[in-house]
Amino acid sequence: MRPAAPSFREALRFWLKLGFISFGGPAGQIAIMHRELVERRRWISERRFLHALNYCMVLPGPEAQQLATYIGWLLHGTRGGMVAGALFVLPSLFILVALSWLYMRYGDVPFVNAVLHGIKPAVVAIVLAAAWRIGSRSLRHPLLWAIAAAAFVALFAFAIPFPIVILGAALMGVAGGRIAPHAFASAGHAAAKGQQAPSVIDDDSPTPPHARYDRARLATTFLVFLTLWGLALAALAATFGWQADLTQMGWFFTRAALVTFGGAYAVLPYVLQGAVQDHGWITATQMIDGLALGETTPGPLIMVVAFVGFVGGWTKQLFGSEALFVAGAMGASVATLFTFLPSFLFILAGGPLVERTRDDLHLTAPLTAITAAVVGVIVNLTVFFAWHVFWPGATAAAPLGGRVDWASVAIAVAASVALVARRLDVIPVIGLSALAGLALWAAGFQGAT
Repeated sequence: MRPAAPSFREALRFWLKLGFISFGGPAGQIAIMHRELVERRRWISERRFLHALNYCMVLPGPEAQQLATYIGWLLHGTRGGMVAGALFVLPSLFILVALSWLYMRYGDVPFVNAVLHGIKPAVVAIVLAAAWRIGSRSLRHPLLWAIAAAAFVALFAFAIPFPIVILGAALMGVAGGRIAPHAFASAGHAAAKGQQAPSVIDDDSPTPPHARYDRARLATTFLVFLTLWGLALAALAATFGWQADLTQMGWFFTRAALVTFGGAYAVLPYVLQGAVQDHGWITATQMIDGLALGETTPGPLIMVVAFVGFVGGWTKQLFGSEALFVAGAMGASVATLFTFLPSFLFILAGGPLVERTRDDLHLTAPLTAITAAVVGVIVNLTVFFAWHVFWPGATAAAPLGGRVDWASVAIAVAASVALVARRLDVIPVIGLSALAGLALWAAGFQGAT
């Protein structure tokens, strides 16, 4: 028996709940939505869920948040998509602003440093586990392994900008899809097997009127979002000036939002290049700490941009030394707005096109190649983080200078085993690593303070 369609208020309650329980990164968040929306509530069928997910994985930006936006849009139109996507992000923003303030205010306390000393090597393990997880699923052919290796070398050895690496991978996918289509076939488009109970949005459900393709609606959607983006950026420029940090944050995170293929781990090198090297909003060590905070809060991991914005606003003292929290909160809000605004456009504008081509599984080769390149990008990020954590005294002139922090190496190895071999969740691993850092501090280990 087909369940009754949820009311907007009922869906609103669920999306709000999801915003507070969406731990575990993209895989965990998608698993939660699958369990709640496909299996338990039956608001959408398995096949329609996977079709929406496949589209979201093609897009730059956080696929879990975009998937929530897509399903909310299918159920209740534009307002449903906006509410679902916003509530997926807002709880995380408020929590991260509070944690970022605690970090900046009390980060030099020995107790806090000890906790972070244990968490930082766990972050190295988390990023390495992400590379393993994505690679084991996506690198199914030697050509894909070659693309992953080429992406790593391009970033590590030649410091080629991240967007160029992704563009090159997409072009390889276009060519490879014609030359060796079997190597670039996507495994994610397989339909669900077995019989399932009927759903509100079922396999054979007609496309709702608001989700049907219409040129005028598409043009209007683009115009509205471009106007909102332009007005927001213009307001920052008019108030603070184009070269001001808040305006540059808006412009920088807009660009970041358009190259985040592969999720937060893949875009972190781009954020590192811009936020650390070009603008000086944050240090590499602070970036690792921010990633650890992002892993322990609900919402998409790319919300680490809120931490970057907060630290940048605080460090630059945008509103003077007496308003550090206001400056940080403003920076976090600007980073979040400009990072996530394109995601809503991609769903609300592109959704009708996707619904019209539900059974068309072409053009997956570029996505497959990009996913392969993302593996190399994440391995490069692992090396970067490991360098800063395992060799705390290293510099550009002496990259392996100073002593090796063997305690951090041991924590990273243990965390990697727990994540990859034992398949433990991220939160327990971070908690145990923090306790290890405290134990080292209590034992008088110097690196833990």
